[in-house]
Amino acid sequence: MRDELETNRNVPSSPRVKVSTAVSARGTPIRFFLSAIVLGSICFSVAIAGENHAAAQVPEAVSQPTMMRVEDAAGWWPTKGTAAKEQLVGSAACIRCHADKSVKYDGTAMAHAAVPAEDSEIARARDVLRLQIGPFNYELQSVQGKNVLKVSDAKASVSLPLSWSFGVGSIGQTYLYELNGNYYEAHVSYYSRVRALDVTPGQSRSIPATLESAAGRRMSTSETQLCFGCHTTGSMLNGKFDPGGISLGISCEACHGPGASHVATENLGTAPPGESLIFNPARLDRVASVDFCGACHRTWGDVLTLHPGLGLFNLRFAPYRLENSECWKQGDGRITCLVCHDPHQPLSHDTSSYDSACLRCHSTPPPAKQSTSRPVATCRVAAKDCVTCHMPKYELPGLHSSFTDHRIRVVRAQAPYPE
Repeated sequence: MRDELETNRNVPSSPRVKVSTAVSARGTPIRFFLSAIVLGSICFSVAIAGENHAAAQVPEAVSQPTMMRVEDAAGWWPTKGTAAKEQLVGSAACIRCHADKSVKYDGTAMAHAAVPAEDSEIARARDVLRLQIGPFNYELQSVQGKNVLKVSDAKASVSLPLSWSFGVGSIGQTYLYELNGNYYEAHVSYYSRVRALDVTPGQSRSIPATLESAAGRRMSTSETQLCFGCHTTGSMLNGKFDPGGISLGISCEACHGPGASHVATENLGTAPPGESLIFNPARLDRVASVDFCGACHRTWGDVLTLHPGLGLFNLRFAPYRLENSECWKQGDGRITCLVCHDPHQPLSHDTSSYDSACLRCHSTPPPAKQSTSRPVATCRVAAKDCVTCHMPKYELPGLHSSFTDHRIRVVRAQAPYPE
């Protein structure tokens, strides 16, 4: 379970689309035709996904679905997974020059997005966690240093040694186990607010039909790759899933790409500068910047092509919600994830800490060095704790937590949730 659950990939996804950069006989890139197909599917999704989606407007700058970004031959992208093992150096090599960032980053949820199940302190801290769903009884407990999920009914039971724990646990934690070479997502997860088990996000809340389905659901190869790609580093090597190469959590090279060449050049201290040999997401334009975070947190294109009609549950996908904001639609280059969030530091829960970002744009008169974007007046109600009104929190059924809506707007009383 991702720490904010906006990143959760437990929703069924469409089959992977292979993007080709080949050129047709007439010289027109085949990617152009695929882009037209994807854009068409976006429009079709908007049309069929209910009244709220039908009324939605396509942002002025349409983000790309992650599948297209990842398949782009040039540059690094989260979950790309094309690096060879020898191109990865690990975070220890990065710390030598970036110790200040490393110390702060170690306190983030991303840095601890996954651990082997036996290292999960949540299950070890309690004798046993229990849940009853219809005829099925669940018990999560530590047995001889291993975290085990036992599922039973009146006729039989199965004990499953858990392999992985996803999520640091500030909201919850989801578990994976292995059977016959396949990964399964446990049907129940731990939720921190209630300190108890409940159905895993994205799984059906109806009573399972069999003991096997009560235990968990088998994950497809592509879904396994995506889950590990957003919770660990180096799980994909040379385009193939390789759990033997995993580094726990989202480490430096998950976002900055393979660092061997960069480190080697910096160690030599000779030209060309090593900075040119590492990827820096801060240099991306506003659309690409939000798409970059959206590789795991879901872009606008991802939601409309893969997950239309989720209603309130699309709240989990912060990039999608942000790109539905009026600020974004007006083309303001200051509206990106990085304006409010430093990925190298823990998420701030102090609502006033975001005021400076809001007032950077909403200021009258504008500051001396105003960007090319037009100045916007400050709120007539207040000039502090802006997000408490303009980015409200919502409770999602069954997820035992509230989530911040990143669709920045004037919230009208009694207005329906804007999908």
